[in-house]
Amino acid sequence: MVPDWPRLLQGVFFIVLLSAASIYDIRKQVIPDYICIGIALTGLLDFTPNKLAGLLTAVIFWGIALWLGGLDGGDIKFAAAAGLVLGFRGSIAGMILGLAFMLAFHGACILVQNRRGGDMSKSYPLAPFLSLGCLAAYFFI
Repeated sequence: MVPDWPRLLQGVFFIVLLSAASIYDIRKQVIPDYICIGIALTGLLDFTPNKLAGLLTAVIFWGIALWLGGLDGGDIKFAAAAGLVLGFRGSIAGMILGLAFMLAFHGACILVQNRRGGDMSKSYPLAPFLSLGCLAAYFFI
């Protein structure tokens, strides 16, 4: 069986760039524009026109940011870039999975803090969770 080189290259670049976005977001609470651009360009390695619909995921995040607040522009750009790689179904699945991972993490933090009796942070970097969700969507959906 002949490997699908564009898809394989895209997967490697996608993993590297999602990891970089996660590390930056954890350390500096920012996702650099050049990483989002790199993710978007990664989408060109296995591009089909219907993957443009993945940009709609960013519109959803933008709406949430306007309504609730708490999301930065980097998270929205990240969602748009990942949407170009995953397409609409994949990006929606990736974002839902990522938010579910964040919810599970928050629940675990609450349990730990309740046992310790301490105060906990209510803010987490979003890119690591979205990255996990996007990777799961990329490889399994």
